Amino acid sequence: MIRTGRQYLDSIRDGRRIWVNGERVNDVTTHPMFRPIVNIRARIYDMQHEDAFRDRMTYVDGEGNRSAIGLKLPETRQDWDDKRLSTDTVLNEVGGVVTRVGDETIGEMWSLYDGQDLLNEVDPRFAQNIRNHVARAIYADPFHVSANTDPKGDRSKRPQDQDPDMLLHVVKETDAGIIVRGAKYETAAAYANQAFTKPTIANWGDSALSDYAVGFVCDFSSPNLKFICRTGFAGRAPETDYPLSNRFDEVEALVVFDDVLIPWENVLFYRHTKAATFIRATLHRYSAFAFVQRNLKLADMMIGTALFNVRQTGLDRQQAVQEKLARLACYREGINAHLTAAIAMAEPSPGGLLMPNQSLLMSGRVLACSQLHEMMHLTRELCGGQICVTPDAAAFADPETGPWLQKFYTINENWVADDRRRLLAYARDLLNSDYAGHRLTFQLFAQSPPFAHLAAVYRNFDWNPSLDFVKKSAGLSDAVVGK
Repeated sequence: MIRTGRQYLDSIRDGRRIWVNGERVNDVTTHPMFRPIVNIRARIYDMQHEDAFRDRMTYVDGEGNRSAIGLKLPETRQDWDDKRLSTDTVLNEVGGVVTRVGDETIGEMWSLYDGQDLLNEVDPRFAQNIRNHVARAIYADPFHVSANTDPKGDRSKRPQDQDPDMLLHVVKETDAGIIVRGAKYETAAAYANQAFTKPTIANWGDSALSDYAVGFVCDFSSPNLKFICRTGFAGRAPETDYPLSNRFDEVEALVVFDDVLIPWENVLFYRHTKAATFIRATLHRYSAFAFVQRNLKLADMMIGTALFNVRQTGLDRQQAVQEKLARLACYREGINAHLTAAIAMAEPSPGGLLMPNQSLLMSGRVLACSQLHEMMHLTRELCGGQICVTPDAAAFADPETGPWLQKFYTINENWVADDRRRLLAYARDLLNSDYAGHRLTFQLFAQSPPFAHLAAVYRNFDWNPSLDFVKKSAGLSDAVVGK
């Protein structure tokens, strides 16, 4: 019911066709750009079996089967408290933020689980398929990710008016399943087991039965898949100088579907624009929680980095510095408050599950993402200019330059040069490195772009209490209601 790290590693040694930096990857588990993050995912699997973590990461069902808490269907507030604790346990153990490790992507399947009535309108098999795949995820414990973004092409044109493969679509039906062609971008695809693959566009080709309106679970060991990855950050510079880049980089891939067979049992909807529209509108009703929780940990990382930097030189006693630290704390606690309240005011979903309060969760996501760049810059200010001018670890170790750096980087008996260098290197990688810039962009777009974040708030906020109050306070007539 719960896998080991070794079982996971064996499962992705399946001959899949992966390229990175212009080279073919023979074994994704040993390649230097993938190995660190693959090992973290394996570590998460192993944690589920260890006495120190088992009770915080797994649960036992009524039949005595043990499964991962992150994959459990949420039905109570306690389920959400347990999921939050499980994620924190992982992030604290690995010592950083990993986003695409499965618990934050399975929620997108739960969103479609809520739409079974829509699926039944086309074919009852599709509703049964989503139930089967949710159950299979709980039972088989796969590394499950989510494939959303297409290469786009010219978005001023219909899909049919350009190269049709720019957007993933069905090219053929067979007795065994559908044949799909196109491509998707996806973080962690090269080292995951499967993905919930669905459309991103709202224009389905002006057709109620569009071949672009398709959603399915894709087994990444399927023939005819190709994974063309961006160059990873791990291994490009020493870990002593870039401790985050070398441990937590989650590599994206352009996944090319070159006439891939999707068995009928893996098809969740097809030629069903209403289902496609539904999933785009509700995709993050669950997954946003785990995503925003990671922003909370990023806030902790920035606060700790800034506070260590100002305390070592005594600047934390200055009011201007305290005010900047307070702004970081307000950002952190704002995220924390939205997450806590979203559980406390959780609401039933259309499919009988319990979802975080949607208005609070989506508002918290806007807070976490829209202010992240400001908080990073505030942390830079508090760390000071030395994060961009400090020599690398090799200079500190060199017999000629090392003594000078020991002299100028030692502050007192508590802050010796090596600790100060480590902190500055950590701050540089958190705030200034290529990896830091990549992660900032990822946080802005990984759960759809900012305009979609605000659209989700607009759809989920209850406008009526404000209208009712002003109607009564201003003495407006009943005729204005609903205008």
